[in-house]
Parts: sequence; C-alpha cells; structure tokens
Amino acid sequence: MEVTARATGRESRLHSAATQKILAFGGLIGLFVVFSLASPYFLTFDNVMGILLATTVNGVLALGATFVIITAGIDLSVGTVMTLSAVMIGVLITNWGLPIYLGLLGGVATGALAGLINGLTVSKMKVPPFVATLGMMMAAKGLSLVISGSKPIYFTGTPAVRGLAMDSLLGSVIPGLDVPNAVFYLFGAAIVAGLILGRTILGRYAFAIGSNEEATRLSGVNVDFWKAAVYMLAGIFSGLGGVIIGSRLNSAQPALGAGYELDAIAAVVIGGTSLSGGEGTILGTIIGAFIMSVLTNGLRILSVPQEWQMVVTGGIVIVAVYADRLRRQREDRMLFEGG
Repeated sequence: MEVTARATGRESRLHSAATQKILAFGGLIGLFVVFSLASPYFLTFDNVMGILLATTVNGVLALGATFVIITAGIDLSVGTVMTLSAVMIGVLITNWGLPIYLGLLGGVATGALAGLINGLTVSKMKVPPFVATLGMMMAAKGLSLVISGSKPIYFTGTPAVRGLAMDSLLGSVIPGLDVPNAVFYLFGAAIVAGLILGRTILGRYAFAIGSNEEATRLSGVNVDFWKAAVYMLAGIFSGLGGVIIGSRLNSAQPALGAGYELDAIAAVVIGGTSLSGGEGTILGTIIGAFIMSVLTNGLRILSVPQEWQMVVTGGIVIVAVYADRLRRQREDRMLFEGG
C-alpha cells in the first residue's frame, strides 16, 4: 500500500509539473497574441529584441532563486548581491586597472561569497531564510554604496566590457540578426542550471530537502552542507547577473538592485516552482521570466501607468501561488486516497 501511495504521489507530481509548464507556456503565447493584436509595435524586431534583452538579468537571477525555493527557502538578496558584484567588477577593472577577465571573476566570486554567507547563516546559525537574506540584502546594498562612494563606476575606458553583453556574435555571422550576446548567456546559464538540477547530486538533494528536510537528514545526507551549496549557487547566478547588468549599462550603478529580487521570485513562482519546496523546473522559470518581461513590455506599449503594471504583476503572482496551493491539496488527497 505504501509503495502504491508513493507511486501515485510521484506520478501526480510529474503530471502536475508537466501541466504547469504547459499552462505557463500557453499563458506566454496568449500574452504575445493579445499584445500583438493591441499594438502594431509589439511584434517588431526591435521590440522583441528588447523583450529578450530585458529578460536576461531577471532570468539569470531567477535561475538561482529556483534552487533556493526548491529547498523551501527564499533569497531576498539576489538583486542587491547582483549590484554588489557589478560594483566590484567596476572597482577591479576601472579603479584598480585589472584585466577584464580578472574583474569579471572577482564579481562572480563576490556573488558566490555572499551566497555562501547566506547559506551558512541559514544552515549553521539556523536563522530563517527570510531574515538571513533580508539582512544580506541590506548589507550588500550598503557595501555597494560604501565601495563605490555612492557614485556610478563607468566602463568608458574599457569598451570591451559593454561589448560582452551588447555586441552580437550572431549578427556578425548572419547580418541583420543582431541578437545581443546577453541573450545567449541567459540560455547558456539555463542549460547549465537545468543540468545541475536534473543530473547532479546537488539537484537531487535540493528536491529532497524541499520535500522533507528532516527525513533527508535522517537518511544520512549532510543537509547543512547542501543547503549552503544551494545558496552559494544562487550567489554565483547573482554574480553573473552583475556581469550582464554592468555590461548592458556600461557602468556599475550602486543604487540599482532593489526590486529585482521580487521580479525573480515572481518569475520562479509563475513558472510553477512551489514556494512550499520540493517542486520546480528550470524551463518553467525561464518561461516565467519571459512572461514577466512580455507583460511589462506590453503594458508599457499600451501606455498603462507603472503603478497599474505593478498591480497586474502582483495579482498574477497571487493567482499563481493560490493555484499551487490548490494543486498541492489535490495531490495530498490523491496520496491519501492511494494509501
């Protein structure tokens, strides 16, 4: 009976995950259709490229947030850690004159260190993830302002930095198809994240911790270690976000970053990752990130005030969370009936 119940629950979760991705993708297509009919400017090449570019930063941050949320945690620091990483890149390259590759590595390492501190605070000090990452969010913002002197750091002396994200390798091969490199960074990061989540021990333990942390601990898994690793991975993705945003803006803006964490979490939730932990996919997160960008872009084209854009986005997140709750209740009933 127990085996049957487990099989039923597992099949139900797999079916629900597939359904969630289909619904999210259908929602994305629906938004494209609605905004295309509402405005002739929506499906222009330049606007579509704008949507792709706008998704790069939020998408990369959301990838890291996916791992954390799968463990039933939360990371409110991804946005300001991204900013701190960008500021460190600016300091290392512009102020210290280090080679670009060392500056970029330093920025990503900064994100990794911040993520590791988050992970140790949560796993070893037993501070709730919300509180731990809220503290890091404020600390990273403060450090960004202190290190930069509260002033932007520009990369005008190193044009190659801007070229990292804004040049188009594809456009140099196929004239006219000027897709910014940053878009391919996002897709490359998504592939790596998907492999980590689906093919490595870190991914398996992330799901196990999110499903039942105590049972995972009792089975002999070093839960504290793998939790710290997950938060560190989220920090690495924030560092990559710092590389992309710094390159896009051709500067490190120390006041930037607040609000990105909410967009990233919204993308993860809309993509079907459960805030209760134990469920989620990278594909769903990428779809969720594109839904966020398409929605923002379409509403802006229709001249909807930013205040109402936030209301619409918030409403969608609430609906997504409520739908996840209903889905989980249905799965629990099926598991109970199967037992």
